[in-house]
Amino acid sequence: MNRKVIRMKHVGATAKIFGSFDSNARMIEERFSVSLRNRESESGDSIVIDGENEANVEAAAQCIEYLHGLSAKTDVLTDQAVQYAIDMIGAGEGTSLSELGDECICVTTRGKPIKAKTVGQQQYVESIRKNTIVLGVGPAGTGKTFLAVAMAVRALREKQVNRIILTRPAIEAGEKLGFLPGDLQSKIDPYLRPLYDALYEMMGTENYQKLVEKGTIEIAPLAYMRGRTLDDSFIILDEAQNATPEQMKMFLTRLGFNSKAVVTGDLTQTDLPRGQKSGLASAVKILAGIEDIGIHYFSERDVVRHRLVQKIIQAYEKYDRELARKESEKRNTQKFRAERNSKK
Repeated sequence: MNRKVIRMKHVGATAKIFGSFDSNARMIEERFSVSLRNRESESGDSIVIDGENEANVEAAAQCIEYLHGLSAKTDVLTDQAVQYAIDMIGAGEGTSLSELGDECICVTTRGKPIKAKTVGQQQYVESIRKNTIVLGVGPAGTGKTFLAVAMAVRALREKQVNRIILTRPAIEAGEKLGFLPGDLQSKIDPYLRPLYDALYEMMGTENYQKLVEKGTIEIAPLAYMRGRTLDDSFIILDEAQNATPEQMKMFLTRLGFNSKAVVTGDLTQTDLPRGQKSGLASAVKILAGIEDIGIHYFSERDVVRHRLVQKIIQAYEKYDRELARKESEKRNTQKFRAERNSKK
């Protein structure tokens, strides 16, 4: 039996680490095949880790040490934060957790600080800070759009830019959009709703409306960007996987002086007509390696929604890999038969 004892330096840390009804402790125990218990003494609380496998005990200890430090910065250790630490350490990437800082990007109207919750998100925020153009590519729920909007709000508040421009492709801008009630703005609002929601949370509805009236914030379909030069602006193109290569080139060449652009999208959820190439897929290949352009890829570990979302993404990726394998085998078989028949 191997044992490790972690002494608690912060008041209430043990309760936070164990979680409500010991839910956090059970996650750690199940993942690393160890047992945890609290040991009280005059010198303070300690968490005792016991396990048959030394490597597992060390991994559990690393997880508890990380959560111990995190507990001093937050009132509650969420299931999400605990699961992320377990996943990273279990995959042998625990040292990467040191990159996850405590920087507040901005504060919502309810006083909630917006921070990067994963290493991938932290790297994404750093890339936006350092580069003029950033392409954020990854699955749903990784915070691509939300963090980009947060960085835009921060830049506006710090007077780094004079306005925020948010845009998305409205790929059904033909017949289907025409059946929606109201004027043009009413018709395109459903496509832009996620952008509204993020801004409402960070600025409040009333303040947002004032900034829209002043022209400080503009939300419009991608087609409205044509022919413009956007100076002193923070520009976000959301759902960029639904932009064509021509639209993507048009958008990127709108960039003016003292402006920053963030392009976000999920290449696995393209809604373009069959056979139409995604502009985001083209851009990540064409722009790779160009100075001052950052390309950041998120993974399922960066998903900050319900844990089930990670499993859904993994299941679809597994299905796509299997489908690609079968397609490859089918093509090889057809090629082999064609070659064999040509020799007869």
